[in-house]
Amino acid sequence: MFLPKNHFAQGAGFSNLEYGLMAEYLGKSKLAAEATNNAAPDTGNMEVLAKYGNDAQKQQWLTPLLEGKIRSAFLMTEPEIASSDATNIQLDIRREGDEYVLNGSKWWSSGAGDPRCKIYLVMGKTDAQNPNPYRQQSVVLVPAGLPGITIHRMLHVYGYDDAPHGHGHISFTNVRVPHGNMVLGAGRGFEIIQGRLGPGRIHHAMRTIGAAEQAIEWMIARINDERKTPFGQPLAAHGVIVEWLAKSRIEVDAARLIVLNAAIKIDRGDAKAALTEIAQAKVLVPQTALTIIDRAVQSYGAAGVCQDTPLAYLWALVRTLRIADGPDEVHLQQLGKRENRRRREAVGQKLAWQRQESDRILSVHGFAKAHL
Repeated sequence: MFLPKNHFAQGAGFSNLEYGLMAEYLGKSKLAAEATNNAAPDTGNMEVLAKYGNDAQKQQWLTPLLEGKIRSAFLMTEPEIASSDATNIQLDIRREGDEYVLNGSKWWSSGAGDPRCKIYLVMGKTDAQNPNPYRQQSVVLVPAGLPGITIHRMLHVYGYDDAPHGHGHISFTNVRVPHGNMVLGAGRGFEIIQGRLGPGRIHHAMRTIGAAEQAIEWMIARINDERKTPFGQPLAAHGVIVEWLAKSRIEVDAARLIVLNAAIKIDRGDAKAALTEIAQAKVLVPQTALTIIDRAVQSYGAAGVCQDTPLAYLWALVRTLRIADGPDEVHLQQLGKRENRRRREAVGQKLAWQRQESDRILSVHGFAKAHL
């Protein structure tokens, strides 16, 4: 469903816009995305294989992933570096004859703990001395369970334990894979992850709209509960609560338009042509959803922070999206630079015109003053 019809033959024939509207409904449920084979990190990994994989890689890994027979993991983030800058990645991928040998560690390896996970997409360095820092990295396919792979633990998210399905802390010690497991070619890692993360970011945003809608539904249920009437009235009779609801509706509808605008831009070109719109959605939607979820939590009082509603868990999951696939700050910096480049020339011309006008006015003023 998530492979857009204008880019992939393997998809269900939907556009990004159509999938975006469906993904919102998937985002209302913890299980829906996985049940329909639209769950991360498999979606992004399938896109990588569909776009960059060779025929043998597609047959061995893409086909069973598309059929939902196996699951996969994506390994990029590392514990010892600032992974918001992927040029820092240190996992070593060394060529030895017809094999690549991997040494290093990864964490936040999404999907690695799932018992059905059979393949890792691993990003590491094949050419650390390359003068171009964006040509040092490569992506290789590593079957799960090879000798030398150690899964040390599953990481908690705000105390929530998703083991065994969650995010793994993994080390590689002399792990060997065939030369044919290299994706696209050595030194093409940055190209691959940019092609992967762009659509992944918008997919997260699409589902997060659904999470925000779910929070609104829970808030409406609570404020109209006639069994609980603080100060003699249901919460819906209190002006501040109704204002929360009104703001939430405005905010989620505005966020949806940002997401669908990005989807349309991708449909008309590709993810690279929609970098600005994807960044806007990636930054805005999780922040908006967190604000709305927090209001819903507040409306429930103490019940909102415990396991009696899904709100606390929902907040924890959405909060990770301000970090996953690039932190807000990186996207804002890149977005600001692109906006500055895009408008700088036009604004410069405007400033030049303003200076000319100012000089002309001063000249006229000086002439008039000299003849008074």
